[in-house]
Amino acid sequence: MGLFDRLRGDGSPRVAFIGVDGVPYSLLTDNEERFPNFAALADDGTANEISSIVPPESSACWPSLTTGMNPGETGVYGFQDREVGTYDTYVPMGNEVQADRVWDRVHEEGRNATVMNVPVTFPPQRNVQRMVSGFLSPGLDKAAYPDDVRDTLEDFEYRIDVNPKLGHQEDKAEFIEDAHATVDARFESFKHYIEQDDWDLFFGVFMTTDRVNHFLFKDYERDGEFREEFLEFYEKIDDYIGKLREALPEDVTMIVASDHGFTSLDHEVHFNEWLRENDWLSFRTDEPEELGDITDDTKAYSFIPGRFYINLEGREPRGSVPEEEYDEVRDELKAELEALEGPDGRKVVDRVVEKEAAFRGDHDEIAPDLVAIPSNGFDLKSGFKADSDVFTTGPRNGMHSFDDTSLYVDDPNVTIDDADLYDIAPTILDLMEIEYSRGEFDGASLV
Repeated sequence: MGLFDRLRGDGSPRVAFIGVDGVPYSLLTDNEERFPNFAALADDGTANEISSIVPPESSACWPSLTTGMNPGETGVYGFQDREVGTYDTYVPMGNEVQADRVWDRVHEEGRNATVMNVPVTFPPQRNVQRMVSGFLSPGLDKAAYPDDVRDTLEDFEYRIDVNPKLGHQEDKAEFIEDAHATVDARFESFKHYIEQDDWDLFFGVFMTTDRVNHFLFKDYERDGEFREEFLEFYEKIDDYIGKLREALPEDVTMIVASDHGFTSLDHEVHFNEWLRENDWLSFRTDEPEELGDITDDTKAYSFIPGRFYINLEGREPRGSVPEEEYDEVRDELKAELEALEGPDGRKVVDRVVEKEAAFRGDHDEIAPDLVAIPSNGFDLKSGFKADSDVFTTGPRNGMHSFDDTSLYVDDPNVTIDDADLYDIAPTILDLMEIEYSRGEFDGASLV
């Protein structure tokens, strides 16, 4: 690779993982001439499309990717989760993740891990070499450990995230400029710590890709106004991947992966409104503001993205569905979801997954009873204000997808075939020659 000839320490192999949040594999392979560094990584090693998780939402995906375990083990199902035995909700943070992260296992082996900008890692852990928390962090001053990391990143004008509100403007020029500035500072920071050459695992994530996809993906996919700006942004991402690869010492294997895919968004689907209109959900007030406003004759309610809960007696405070009717009611809701059509006559839902097929573990008591995986173009929303149509459009024109997730590994001995996010953590440990029990993970090493 490029700048270093030496092997450090005891010669144990190392890994540099670079996350590209929400980058679909098809985007990279359909434009190989514009993304030569991704193409070279595939040619020299291996690459393929993999599957995300259920549900394909970043707050659930990154804990699963970094632990190799499903949400029933991590305890994180999405951007918003429900307290056990109540209608209270909370936003899961890093300390809500109940399974060991891959860098925890590296630390337990007496080796060093530098972790930067991984979503759902706030507050930063202090049992690793250095950490800068990512998405959901309130700001750099509280997100960086130790203090000298914060001071260094301030010099790079590092920021936790792009300003997504700029994407709501009709003219996307300011948003695009902000996205470039964010990713520029991220690259300089990653490169700085990679060149420190004092780590065994480097784990950094570019999340700005997800932000750009949310506001510009349809422009790319359907030849819209900002298609060229979208591709130019990704040319920069490709260039930065190439430069980081060149900066890696010879004993490091590079992995580049996304947490889910992306596709164009045509309709936002407000499922609590759909449930209300179809007599599954009712509120105690004409202007509900939260989950606690539902009545005791509610049969089901929804969280994003596409998570459905039966209002079960004995589990929910005002549960109305007796346990002996649970299967019948859930089957009825599943059938109605599968039959739902959008304004254009297309099926809204690709498939509906039952909880026991997706989740298992010590933290499955807050698992949704059903998860709807949308058809391309239908972004599944929730909300508890009964003031929306079921189908709307908004400022976003791109949405997450379960398939078309990316995985590149700079090692030809890795085989990527029918893989998913759960396989990444054990693959990292295998490449680093760190022992583990195969039964500890929901995935398996790809080495």
